[in-house]
Amino acid sequence: MIIFWIVIGFTMLGLVGFGLQILSVRSYLKRHPSPFHGLDSIRAYPPISILKPLSGLEDNLFNNLESFCHQDYPKYEILCSVQDPNDPAYRVVERIKKKFPDKEISIIVERCNEGLNPKVNNLLPAYRHSQYPYILISDSNVMVERDYLKKNIQFLVDPQVGLVTNLIRGVGAKTIGSFFENLHLNSFILGTVCFLKEFFDIPCVVGKSMLMRRSDLEAIGGLRAFKDVLAEDHFIGEEIKKRGQEVILANHMIRNVNEYWGLKRFMNRHLRWGKMRWKILGYKYVAELIGNPVFLSLTSLIFEGPSKRAFLFIATVSLAKGIGDYYIGKKVNANLHPFVYFLSPFKDLLIGLLWFMSIANNTVVWRGKRYLIGDNTVLSPYSQNSSWTWRYRFINWIRIRAT
Repeated sequence: MIIFWIVIGFTMLGLVGFGLQILSVRSYLKRHPSPFHGLDSIRAYPPISILKPLSGLEDNLFNNLESFCHQDYPKYEILCSVQDPNDPAYRVVERIKKKFPDKEISIIVERCNEGLNPKVNNLLPAYRHSQYPYILISDSNVMVERDYLKKNIQFLVDPQVGLVTNLIRGVGAKTIGSFFENLHLNSFILGTVCFLKEFFDIPCVVGKSMLMRRSDLEAIGGLRAFKDVLAEDHFIGEEIKKRGQEVILANHMIRNVNEYWGLKRFMNRHLRWGKMRWKILGYKYVAELIGNPVFLSLTSLIFEGPSKRAFLFIATVSLAKGIGDYYIGKKVNANLHPFVYFLSPFKDLLIGLLWFMSIANNTVVWRGKRYLIGDNTVLSPYSQNSSWTWRYRFINWIRIRAT
């Protein structure tokens, strides 16, 4: 009986935290996107090099890349980097180049194994070929509005600002894994990012969109300094702040397109992210479990048993969380059908299970390779001779040849 009421107490604490996240999202979205909102304050916009690390056919890849070709910005280049000329993303970029012959679009095909982080390995060749003084790192599943570059670059007028990142929302779901991904992006991820910034002035650097000066990036060691860490985006932001510069979380929202994800991909992504946060936060990582009221309410079945009171409690908490997720989804124009939010409690249950799995061992799987992850997400090599690795390579080889 006492333990049941303790569970209720922690669950209510989680709901209060979720309520504060909702208020944070609402407040942050009302802010002006930049100190120059509504003003054409910069007469000469500096040229920008956009780095696009590509690997495989991400959902909506052609349209995602196309959105960067429609930027209302005077001068910029797009450098699309692939590790293998047989990568199907290569053909997509070729189509983009043919459609936009007037744009500075480069395809960099170069295998790079300088570090253990596969994304940084993919970025390094593009970075070496880039020519402009401002660098934008943008993931392949990102879609943006025409004024994206203009709104972000305005923050960097201030020399005290060293990096600009953006809020994200998940859109385009068509499968169960994609529904779960977008529900999580638009509730826990978005809510946490806004909550930390609003109440603690802690900006979370989102690697899907990072704009900075080349000189500032070089001052912290360039991309090579982060080639062996899993959370390269987080530590780029940390090093920028150590230089005494500010990291800006712009409320100009970008779209993260997730359409045909399977449930396994969703689990792998958030298991990796969970392990990453565990290695960064340490004991503070417990806050994420407390911030999952649906999962906490379900633990009442362990202590109370399948009683009417327990099921009523679980249903009430699940309904409150689903309504909150729906409200945030409407605020950010997630365009999810209202019935999708009935999946929210099941997603939270799965996230709760992944929380425990994330602290169970110190290995991560990323793009078919397994790594050991240490403190501050420093990666170490792991044996690549296991049967699962060869199975992944064989399936990936078939997929590439069939494309």
